[in-house]
Amino acid sequence: MRRLLPEEMVGLIRSETPFEAVAADYSFTLKVDSYAPYICAAVHDGGQFRKSLWDICTHSTYERWYEEDPCTREMVASHPIVISGSDSRFEYDLNRPPEECIFEDAWGKPLWKSRLPDSERKLSLEKHNAFYRVAHALVAQIESKYGAALVFDMHSYNWKRWERPVPTWNLGTTNIDTDRYGVQVESWRSRLGEIQFPNDIPSSALVNDVFYGKGYFLKSITERFDNTLVLATEIAKVYCDELTGIIYPEVVNAAARQLKELIPLQLNDFQESL
Repeated sequence: MRRLLPEEMVGLIRSETPFEAVAADYSFTLKVDSYAPYICAAVHDGGQFRKSLWDICTHSTYERWYEEDPCTREMVASHPIVISGSDSRFEYDLNRPPEECIFEDAWGKPLWKSRLPDSERKLSLEKHNAFYRVAHALVAQIESKYGAALVFDMHSYNWKRWERPVPTWNLGTTNIDTDRYGVQVESWRSRLGEIQFPNDIPSSALVNDVFYGKGYFLKSITERFDNTLVLATEIAKVYCDELTGIIYPEVVNAAARQLKELIPLQLNDFQESL
């Protein structure tokens, strides 16, 4: 894997050169095996938290992990284009706009013991902006090449905190044109609901039941690109123990194996609908 500046990544994207790289500051990774008509993204996959913030953060490593989306990159790693965040959303949240991406309070308590220094805030914003320069260049290239692009925006959520039954998979559609893409949403929901897990884990899929697709990653792409559909796809954390942090690799592998088959089928549906 190469270490590249965002501008170098953008240059390779515009020349349609396959590459695999980590950002020069290690804040995100991008793999492009080929310039396929679809992109997989895992913006909350990472858990890195820079050392200069350790002493002023009120949240423990576990508390941060609990709100991150571990293994979401692994579930789509086999696909030709994968972009993923490496840093914790507690540094800056890639699924929020720049003006809101640095938390002051996080999940019920203040995030910082004292005011976050301007130099730290500036560094976090630079990382956020670098990611989006590359992500938007990538979507622009794919949409230009094919006339349309499909993006799988992968997330996870803590199902045990809910006091009612919740689906294994949730699709959020608030910021997409459901008049135009409603058939695609339903076909993807149906496919997700057919995924089978080991350990007698049930599988179900609903639309806008838990989350509503209001994230900045989806919204920023939808606002900039006329012919790109972003499917905000959330899996309940059935692939781990939310309360201990233990990962169940057999469940992660089951999701990855079946998504490897189902995502290309969804792409075919999308392309046939154009």
